[in-house]
Amino acid sequence: MDEDDDLVRIASPDLKVAINPLGAELWSLRDAAGTEYMTDADPAFWTGHAPLLFPIVGALAGDTLRVDGREYMLPKHGFARRSQFAALETGPANARFRLTDSPDTRAVFPFGFVLELAFSVEDFTLVVEASVFNPNDRPLPFSFGFHPAFAWPLPGGADKAAHRIVFERDEPQDVRRITKGTGLLLPQGEATPVKGRELALRSALFEADALIWTDLASRKLSYGADGGAWIDLAFPDSPMFGAWQVPGARYICLEPWTGVADPVGFDGDFSDKPGVVTLPPGETARFRLAITVRPA
Repeated sequence: MDEDDDLVRIASPDLKVAINPLGAELWSLRDAAGTEYMTDADPAFWTGHAPLLFPIVGALAGDTLRVDGREYMLPKHGFARRSQFAALETGPANARFRLTDSPDTRAVFPFGFVLELAFSVEDFTLVVEASVFNPNDRPLPFSFGFHPAFAWPLPGGADKAAHRIVFERDEPQDVRRITKGTGLLLPQGEATPVKGRELALRSALFEADALIWTDLASRKLSYGADGGAWIDLAFPDSPMFGAWQVPGARYICLEPWTGVADPVGFDGDFSDKPGVVTLPPGETARFRLAITVRPA
């Protein structure tokens, strides 16, 4: 059986989108000519495409979630990316998926939740909206993040070394890093490689793992190179951001987040962790990501 048989496909006249119900993960973004703008998922580097990070972003110290004095084992980035979502809607240009809590999720995350992902495509833009509903009679603490991996270089013939990220606003603040091995957020920052609004991309930036912005000023950015294709991202609900690749790979991950890894030394209750969203009972939180392709 072809591994693509289970993909859900939606399209506009300009853009063809494929989504894997396993993780409700965006797998492919092609223009009308069939040109791919996402990762090649080469297993020599990383096989992900655009995993969803829920109910945590990054790693917990010792993979341990602490809630009300009890401890639960929850691995890096949580369980949504490896969970089978139910397909609620699969129209020509729209698709919607749902994941709810189960005995398996409650064994590692002791809360009820309803996580839905809605995908819609129009012209050259794909909109992904995640919604988290709290069915509990107490607040629901969680983090959420997008993790899309785009081709680097993008199609269109521009050199890999010419690619850059152009942020909506100047980003002069220090960037953060994580510890090697344990993946925890280091307390100290380092001088940003962003010059004004622009980050010139090179693989050496990621030899110490991801670049992390814990208080990003921008809610939009563009990625590409003069003479080639560009991708515009808008993420109005995500105040944090990560950029990452395995050095030398043919992708770049551009990741809007609402949470980060445990800071080094943090051993408190999950609800007190920096970056955690606290959702009141009966309420819904929404996180939007719009991806616009500009072919060369």
